[in-house]
Parts: sequence; C-alpha cells; structure tokens
Amino acid sequence: MLTLGLIINPLAGIGGAVGLKGSDGAAVVREALARGAEKKAQLRTRQALQSLTDLKEQLHFLTCPGEMGASLLTELGFHCTLLDITLPDTGSGPEHTRAAAAEMQQRGVDLLLFAGGDGTARDICSVVGETLPVLGIPAGVKIHSAVYGITPAASAEVVRRLAEGQLVDIRAAEVRDLDEEAFRRNQVRARHYGDMRVPQAGHFVQSVKQGGVEAEALVVADIAAYLSEEMEDDVLYLIGSGKTTAALMDELGLENTLLGVDAVINRRLLASDLSADGILALLDQYPQARAVLSVIGGQGHITGRGNQQFSAQVLKRLGRQNLLLVSTKSKLSALQGRPLIMDSGDPELDKAWSGTAEVITGYRDRVMHLLS
Repeated sequence: MLTLGLIINPLAGIGGAVGLKGSDGAAVVREALARGAEKKAQLRTRQALQSLTDLKEQLHFLTCPGEMGASLLTELGFHCTLLDITLPDTGSGPEHTRAAAAEMQQRGVDLLLFAGGDGTARDICSVVGETLPVLGIPAGVKIHSAVYGITPAASAEVVRRLAEGQLVDIRAAEVRDLDEEAFRRNQVRARHYGDMRVPQAGHFVQSVKQGGVEAEALVVADIAAYLSEEMEDDVLYLIGSGKTTAALMDELGLENTLLGVDAVINRRLLASDLSADGILALLDQYPQARAVLSVIGGQGHITGRGNQQFSAQVLKRLGRQNLLLVSTKSKLSALQGRPLIMDSGDPELDKAWSGTAEVITGYRDRVMHLLS
C-alpha cells in the first residue's frame, strides 16, 4: 500500500478569476472574496482524486483536517489518517501547510501530494527540500514551478503509475515564484526558491540505444560513474554482490568480491567478503554508512537472495534512508509491474520498509518503484 501525504491549500487560485493576479496575503484573499471569488483548489483536487477511486485499497493518505484534505478524502471514500493540526476558524495559512509538510516528512510518506500554486510550493519546499518525493496538483494563479502535473489528471496519472508498479522517473525540479506586487504592475520578477524531487511519468530512454532499448553495459557503466562521483568522504560504503555493484568497484580500481560484501571508505578498500557480524563491527566504528544493493533480475529481491550478510540487524543499524538501490531500467521493466522484494528474515521490518523506493538507473537518473 502506498502512503501519500495530501495538503490542499483551500485559498490557492482564489485571486485569479477576479483579476488579482495571485492569492498571496490575507488582504488579497479578503479582496478576492469581496469580489465574489470561488475556491477552486478543492475542485482541482477532486478532479485528480476521482480518477484514482478504483485504487482505494492500494492508497492510504496522511492529511489535514477539513478543507485541507480530510473532507474531500472522506467524501470520496479513501482511507486517511489525520495529522495533529488544529485549524483556526479564520481558515488555514502558510504556517499550517508548513506544519503539515514537516509531520509528513517525519513520518516518511511515499509521496507528498499537494494542491496549490507557487506560494504553496515555496512553503513546502522550505520544509522538505529534496528529502522526499513531492508532486503538485495545479490549483494556483501562478504555476511557474516545475513541480506540478500539467493538469490535475496528469498528476493523478503519475500516482496511478506508482501504484501499478510502472517505471516512474524522479528528478530535481525548480520551485519558482513571482513577486505578485511587481506582477500587478506588469513587471515579471521570478525567483528560484529551491528544488524538490518530483516523480514524473518517465520515458524509457537511457544512454546509447536503438529503438528505445537500453545498451546494458553502457548503462551499468553510467551507474558506476555516478555512484563514484557521489561518494562522500569519511562515509563507509558497503558494496553488495552483483554485476552492477562490481562495475562500481571497477570504476574505483578496487578488487571486488562478486558474491560478497566489500567495505570502502575514502575510495580505499577497507575489508573484503564481510559477514553480517563483520559489517556490524564496522558500523560500530563508522556511524555514517551506506549500502549499495543491486536488484536481482527476474525476481526483484533487494535483500535475502545472495546477500544475507545484510541481515535484519544490519539493515536496522543502517536505516532505510541509507540504502542505495541500483538497477538498469531493462531489469526493472522485466518485473512487469511486480514490486521489489525485501526478505530480511524479519517480517515486521519488511512490512515497515514497504511502500516505494528510489532506484538509481543511470547517470543522475532515478526511478521510483514499489517495494514490498
């Protein structure tokens, strides 16, 4: 089951139809309402969610009370859990959006879905940055940020592809906003406020191909080059088994245990062919650590098949956020929508870590995939 966060900014877009060129600030909202403006964010969110009602048993939402999410989800029959956020009688504001985003970040939702405009995107970006996947349902006056679906239906389609286990790219996208006061004076002043990681219905395009088919060896080399470039100083890297991870060791010029676990720090080989106990001993010495794990072709396992050294105890010590999963898109596509599989030997851990996972599939290229 996917866990989605949902934040609706009820006032997003309220100034557009009445000619106010935005919705930022209490004074603008009051003027918009005085001019007879109608709230559109609920309608836009409804357009997105109605097309997902056949997936009710596969989606669970964390959301805010009332018109910030719960009312619409309840009406449409989705499973939802309320965040501990109290909304004043005067309605929600940016502080409630930020508070909701912070709690969703802490709980680790698979995807934070929000309805709003560039101001809402700014508020969420200021809290979560690039720490979790985020996708906007366009509902504001200004939609300059690259974090939105092109329509509410397009945003819903990305969610559907995730739920169905299709390949979904994830990329950093800019959050931009205009100065509304300058805009009302016919001056366009846009500012970059940061980036968020946004899932997109990706095209099957990677490296050198013919007819859209991956050149496997080149893709594996791209993955290895990217991992090598991204390695941090004084961080312990536990390199799992497989040909893709072996390519990383080749990139680093280090000896590799093809069916074992090797430890690397500062681009030097620290230990080879480690056992689970050996990994735990190193984790006592090096608290900052990452594990590089391959997806097993045809099966989709990330643990429990040929890498039992990554025991449940080791995985708990590492933490889910420190797993770097690698695979070619061809290998993921061959799963035909089946999820990646954790088989740590601890069913409770496997269940707790289920949802979605990011997989590195090329040079600066990632996709989101179901993890079960």
